[in-house]
Formats: sequence, structure tokens, C-alpha cells
Amino acid sequence: MLHHARQIAEKPRKICIFLCWLGILTLTAVTGCNQKQKAVDFYVDAVMYKEINQNKQAIDKLNSAVKIDKRFSPAYSLMGEIYQNMKQYQQSVEAYKQATLLNPWSFKDHFQLGRVYQIMKDFANSVQAYVKACEIKPDHFRAHLGAAQSYYKLRDYSNATTYANKAVEIDSDIAEVKKLLGDIYNAQKDFEQAIMMYKRSLETDANDPNVITALGIAYVNTNRYEPARELLSEVVQTQPQNLKAWRFLGFTALQLNNIEQAIESYSSALAVDENDWQALNGLGVAYMMAALEKTDNEFRDKAVIQWKLSLELKPNQQYREKLTEMIRKYSKE
Repeated sequence: MLHHARQIAEKPRKICIFLCWLGILTLTAVTGCNQKQKAVDFYVDAVMYKEINQNKQAIDKLNSAVKIDKRFSPAYSLMGEIYQNMKQYQQSVEAYKQATLLNPWSFKDHFQLGRVYQIMKDFANSVQAYVKACEIKPDHFRAHLGAAQSYYKLRDYSNATTYANKAVEIDSDIAEVKKLLGDIYNAQKDFEQAIMMYKRSLETDANDPNVITALGIAYVNTNRYEPARELLSEVVQTQPQNLKAWRFLGFTALQLNNIEQAIESYSSALAVDENDWQALNGLGVAYMMAALEKTDNEFRDKAVIQWKLSLELKPNQQYREKLTEMIRKYSKE
């Protein structure tokens, strides 16, 4: 009887304790919810600041958001975007990396991480990010193009070709990827395939001077100097600052035995960049050919000057021994 009375007396105390614990748990849940809401509020503020180009304030708000909620992946993603727009690429990388860790299936974050790494010329890491983006979206053109470009820079031409061809499958109307395939084949000295891809690129964009230049150089590499001359002459008319076009136009002129045009073209290349050691070599050859043709020592001396300048600029170039020999042979005693 006494035991039963004691049990009845303890019930209100147990109920009180239970209600107390329930209150604590409820308060904790509400507090946690409020904290997450604060993080969301900071994120919304950051979006608004970004819209009015107040990037510093936006970053401050995002830092406040992730301080409250370290797993708030949209905040890191937006932080990466803002830093990217500000050209603060290392901070952008760190933010995008965190976003991809928290949300491994976010295409946007992997893709943008690849782009930032590519801008930084960190092609090994850009490849990894782009490949992951391609896995998430197998039919995304720009992700495959980015992977192909990065593999090309790493001289991994097999993977570069694979991703470039996939990009062509996704969208065959983009000239940029066909030009890239031409560059890949050209790097492997498969000049006929390169020429084919450059021509396909020009079918889409007939006026791209970079593709016309590349096609002209491919013609040079296959000893087709007349069509090369026509294409490169067209380029320098519209792009007088195109160093590569002027240099190869000079080489083409030498092969066609047009010495005056060779001197003019190499001189034009040096007007664009006076420190272009390859143009100096070519101009030296052109001057020497003129000297031998006209028996003119003035041209001979000019040739020697160009070669000396070239060696000063590029002492360890592959033509060093040959140039040194010709300088010794043709210099005044």
C-alpha cells in the first residue's frame, strides 16, 4: 500500500522531468532551424549584392552563411562564381572545390571548376573537373570541348581526339571543335587529316583568320606553297598584326624563290615583334639569298646581323650550330 502510494506520488515528478526534456529538445530544434534560416537569409542577401555588383559585400554574406552552416553548398557555388567574375581564380577554385565535395553531382560546379583551372592553365586539374562534368551530363557540348582542349594542352592527343569527336557528335555546327581537331592532327603530324578538319571548320565559319592561318601552315607542311601563299596573304590583309601568318608567308616566299616578298614578309613579322627569333632566322636566310644572287656584301652583312640577334634572343635554339657556322663563314675577316 505504501509502495503504491509512493509510485503515485512520483508520477507528477517524472512527467515534469519529461516535459522539461521535451522543452529542451524543442528549443534546440527551433534554434537549429533558426540558425539554418539565418544562413539562407545571408545567401539571399549575397544574391542581391551580386546583382548590383557589390561583390565584396556578397562574399562577406556568403562567408557568414557558411560559418553558420558549413554544408551549405549553394553558398560555396555562388562564392566560386563571384570570385571567378572578379578574376580571383585561386579563391574561385577553393570555393568550387568545396561545392563539389558537398554536392558531387552538381554539373555546374564541376564544369565551372574545369573552366577556372583552364584559365589558370592548370590543365591536369581542369581535365579531371571536365571529365566529371561529362559523366554527369554526357551530352553537354562545352564540357566535352573543355576536356578535349585540356587534354590537347597536356599533349594527350588520344583522349583529346575522343572528347573532341564526342563534341562534334553533340553539335556538328560549331567550327571551334573542328579547328581543335585540326590542331590535334597537326600536332601528330597527320597533316592531311588536319587539312580536312580545317576545311570542315571553314565550311561553318569561312572567315575565321585563325583557321585560315592554320590551314595555310598545314599546306606549308605538305609542300603546297602556292595555296599556302594565297591563304596567308588573305590573312595578313585582314590581320596585319598576325605574327605567325607573316612568318610563314616569308617561309613560303623563300620556297617559291620570291626573295623580295620573303624579306618584306619577315620584316613585317619583326615589325609585330622585334624579338621573334624565328623571323630573324628567316630574314637572315632571305638576305643571304639576295646577297648570293646579287653578289652584294651589304645583304650578306645584314644576314649575319639577323642571325647574331637570333642567337642572342634564343641561345639554345636547335639551329645554334648551323647559325654559328654561317656567321663564322660570312662575317667580315
